[in-house]
Amino acid sequence: MAKAACPDDFYEKTKPWLRRRIGRELRLAHRVVDVGCGSCELVRYLARTYGQQITGVDVSPDRFAAAKGRRGTGRFRCMQHDAAELGFARDASVDAVVSVWSLHEIAHPSAMLAEARRVLRPGGEALLVDFPKDSLAQRLWNERYYRVEEVVEMLEAAEFSEVTGRLIQKGQLIWARGFCPPCTQGGSSRRCS
Repeated sequence: MAKAACPDDFYEKTKPWLRRRIGRELRLAHRVVDVGCGSCELVRYLARTYGQQITGVDVSPDRFAAAKGRRGTGRFRCMQHDAAELGFARDASVDAVVSVWSLHEIAHPSAMLAEARRVLRPGGEALLVDFPKDSLAQRLWNERYYRVEEVVEMLEAAEFSEVTGRLIQKGQLIWARGFCPPCTQGGSSRRCS
């Protein structure tokens, strides 16, 4: 799919639309973890708009000031934490894990996805939104980005089910998701309670 030319401020202008779209996708999730939360904008939006309990994690302490609060019926906290070790969350205790514009920054995405799967309840959703290879982001920041197929393969390798991935917003964003499968006894590596 050919990507349309976009102005350099395309991603900044896309932020409000993207927050709303993610909110609609995850509106029924009560407990959410935002991996690579940056300045906690999405965390605050979800807590305020949908009354969700959100924990934002980012490995960089410079991205946000420690944030904790209660907005309306939602609660949120943002903290410095490694996405590959979400020790603050119990097994199968989270309804959704979201990662926006950070998958390409994570040193070991397979470890992050394994940890996301551990904390997700059966039926819980992992939603990954990132810049694709050969996008405007590639021209602006020249970092290592993935193709949609690679992100889908990562989710499948982490044993998520019903995995889908596609390009959105003029081919400038990857929208990929997978669900934590139901617990099965025997051959599954998933710990079931």
